[in-house]
Amino acid sequence: MTPAEADGGTGFTFKRCRWCGTASFRRLLCPVCASSDLETQRSAGPGIVVQSRVVHRGTGVARNESLVRFPEDFVVPCRVVGTPPHLVWVGAEVRTAPGATEDAGEVCFELCEPAGDDAYYR
Repeated sequence: MTPAEADGGTGFTFKRCRWCGTASFRRLLCPVCASSDLETQRSAGPGIVVQSRVVHRGTGVARNESLVRFPEDFVVPCRVVGTPPHLVWVGAEVRTAPGATEDAGEVCFELCEPAGDDAYYR
């Protein structure tokens, strides 16, 4: 069990400005007030997919690219893994994918509820 699972959280951390309270992800300065006084916090719950698309360029395999909004009201561009790319829907809840690190260049999440059977494509 990882520390994130023990906390019951999503395991996703973000930065909050101590001056104006704005939440952001991967910033050195606050996007609102330009303060460098940022505090690392853990997200209060799972993220919600607000945009999802299947991308075929750059690789021979289709992949999902999504925008995920967290309860703290910031949006993260990411990939949703562990399910076929076309089965990720807007409104789906996501959590940090096991084995994903926040230091990596690409942010990866997985669906909280598994997508339905993909029998249509068999």
